[in-house]
Amino acid sequence: MITDRESGGTQESNFEALLQQHREYEQRLEELTNKPWLTPEEELEEKRIKKLKLRIKDQIARLGGSTS
Repeated sequence: MITDRESGGTQESNFEALLQQHREYEQRLEELTNKPWLTPEEELEEKRIKKLKLRIKDQIARLGGSTS
């Protein structure tokens, strides 16, 4: 049986994983933004990362956290 403490720990570790992933996406977007121009593949990557980052931000908000 899962206790409240155990389930909270799982939620907390999930929250931390989401924050880490959000930071990694932010870092990659910054790298792409600093380039003078993007290849078509990089443009697609940028769009994909923005969508993923937004999805993670929504998940963090549902868990009651903030990315700012």
